[in-house]
Amino acid sequence: MSMPQSSSALRVAVVGVGYLGRIHAEKYLGLADVELVGVCDIRAEVARAFATSHDLTFFESANELVGRVDAVTIATSTPAHFEIAKLLIDSGIHVFVEKPLTTTSREARKLTELADSKSVKLQVGHVERFNPALLAARDKLRGVRFIECHRLAAFKARGADVDVVLDLMIHDLDVILSLIDCKPVAVSAVGIPVLTNRIDIANARIEFDNGAVANVTASRVSMNAQRKFRVFQRNQYLSIDFGNGEVDLVTHEPGAEADARSLDHQRWNLEKGDALLAEVEAFVASVRRNEPCVVDGWDGVAALELAEAIIADIERHSLPT
Repeated sequence: MSMPQSSSALRVAVVGVGYLGRIHAEKYLGLADVELVGVCDIRAEVARAFATSHDLTFFESANELVGRVDAVTIATSTPAHFEIAKLLIDSGIHVFVEKPLTTTSREARKLTELADSKSVKLQVGHVERFNPALLAARDKLRGVRFIECHRLAAFKARGADVDVVLDLMIHDLDVILSLIDCKPVAVSAVGIPVLTNRIDIANARIEFDNGAVANVTASRVSMNAQRKFRVFQRNQYLSIDFGNGEVDLVTHEPGAEADARSLDHQRWNLEKGDALLAEVEAFVASVRRNEPCVVDGWDGVAALELAEAIIADIERHSLPT
């Protein structure tokens, strides 16, 4: 049941009511002073059923949203993001776009530049930025030198419209770029198709201009899910399990001999929380207060540029079929 609305309620809609779009819609329904006006999906029967069950308006196309809403979440297939977002941004509507922002960094840059020129908020759905485990550990991460992360998942058809680099790895690429505040200068990557005609498993080594290195693995052909992120810096090692919210911090006392007595091991478990709700609330807040988005369009551009460099290197190393 939706919350009671005030006359100043922010009017929102969701375009694409598949798995993620439904969750976005449900989060909006639970927010005070936010009115979920309706939903839109090319699968009319699916969207109509959702709209009817939640007493919402069904819109046949995104064009119908112009003049009727203040902000929109786009949770369609990735190839559809650009045209829908461009239409809405050009109409002065604030937009939250699920990751990846678009299929190419060129499209992402165009959208971001348009949003800037229209003074419109553009947030990208890199949900790990709102993960309680990362938020709790972030203030410990200074002077990062090496990052190793593994994101493994069972195959799901809903992510197969793009390869695993844009489907799964891009989550970690965004987090890495947010922690290492400098540009990547070299990429070496390998990857292969397994269940689809696209890359289903990939590994990349990324070097940054300050000497930091990240080693990233993503797979959507795993029997067991894993979302682990390990960070190494001078005298310190931090491990984050994005899945269960467990954080381990091992600190070596400077100047002491490297043995068990000189190591301070802290471990804490966090409530999993609701990272998607947190990012929806952050988007609403940025629109209401006219503040920068936590994960803005330029973050989406940077993640896509790095993803494209990884895909290009994989293609250079691919064996002829």
